[in-house]
Order: sequence, then structure tokens, then C-alpha cells
Amino acid sequence: MMKALLLFLMAGKIGKFLLTGGTMLISVVTYAWVYGWRYAVGLVGLIFVHEMGHYLAARQVGLKVGAPCFIPFVGAWIELKEQPMNAEVEAFVGMAGPLLGTAGAFLCFLVAENQGSRMLMAIAYSGFMLNLFNLIPLSPLDGGRIVAVISPKIWYVGIPILIGLFLWRPSPMLLLLAVLAVPKILDALKNRDFEQSPYYIADGATRLRFAAQYLLLAGFLAITVFSVHEQMTGGPGLDVPL
Repeated sequence: MMKALLLFLMAGKIGKFLLTGGTMLISVVTYAWVYGWRYAVGLVGLIFVHEMGHYLAARQVGLKVGAPCFIPFVGAWIELKEQPMNAEVEAFVGMAGPLLGTAGAFLCFLVAENQGSRMLMAIAYSGFMLNLFNLIPLSPLDGGRIVAVISPKIWYVGIPILIGLFLWRPSPMLLLLAVLAVPKILDALKNRDFEQSPYYIADGATRLRFAAQYLLLAGFLAITVFSVHEQMTGGPGLDVPL
């Protein structure tokens, strides 16, 4: 009986490894066809760091969570096997991805500066850009999960941002995001007391803390993206896949 249990647990761990490792490999191969394997490895690596931020935060608050799964030109996600009990927990898990992802991109940036590597600089730029994109205040992006604890009405701000991005650079990914965001937006529009739900209730200190973290991170990423873009104007790898 014990041996069978151990084999079952090992099979589960191997399955998680194959899911993450296999989908990561598929993503690397797919990106490599378009951008080259060095850039592909770096980009997928930074996406993995971002997702591990969510994974570790979810585990820290006691949520059951699955291994990261990757889809080329869409990104990656972790499966929450149980939903957060309130918006504060959801915001905590949502914030952890961009925070760790930004730290990974910044480390890549420092190495690029030290070695004078344009490729590493392009990878760092992509990492900064992808984390900034994820902070758009619209569910199911991380930004939408974070600002929900401040006020779900902030999701409305994400609509013109998404439209502007689509007009600037049309992408199937943006259309998919719009489709996923519609149900949440409709719920908020139909129910005027939406944010009065017990799920979204939080004290003023909590709202202020997440608002400060969100604005500081978004501001840092916006400035960094602009600065690195200026350094890399005309360099390789600046077209971030969405």
C-alpha cells in the first residue's frame, strides 16, 4: 500500500514536471523559429520567473496551485485549484508575478549593461514590457486582480487602454483578452453594488498599500521600458510577442 502511494505521488510530480517542462520547450522552439533560440530561451525563462511569483505567493497563503503551463504567443499561467477567499488574497497573488518578473528582468538588464550585450538587453526589455502589459487594470490580467481590492471600478480604465493597444498594434492576443474581460465588465456594469460584495471589502490601509505598490511598480516599469527602448532603438528583439 505504501509503495503504491509513493509511486502515485512520484507519478504526479513527474506529470507536473512534464507539463511545465514540455510546454516550456514547445514555447522555446516556437519563439526560436521567429526570434532565434537565445532570445527564445531568455524570454521563456523570464515568463517562468513571473509565473513562479504567482506560484510561490499562492502556496504562501495556503492555496492549492498547479504547475505553470505555457502557450506560445499567449504566455503562461498557473492553475489555482481553489479560488482566493477575498480580493486581498487575489491581489497578493496577482502582485507577486509582476514583482518577481520585474526583478528577473532587472537582473538580466544589469548583466546586459555589464557585458554590453544587446541580446540580453533586448530580453530584459521584453521582460519589462510583458510585466508592464500584465499591469493593465483589466481582469484576467494581473493588474485587474490587483486593483480589484482597491475598487473593481478601476477595470473601466483598462478598456480604453486595451482599445488603444489594439489600434496601435492589432493582435489576436488582445482580442482574446477582450473576450475574457467582457463577463467581469458586464457584471460590474449591471450590478451597482458589485464592489460592496464581501469578497471585495478591505480596510483603507490595505487598499492604500496595494495602490502604492501598483503605482510604484507600474511607474518603474514604464520609465524602464522607455529608457531601455531609447538605448535599444534599432536593436534586435524589440518586437515583443503578444
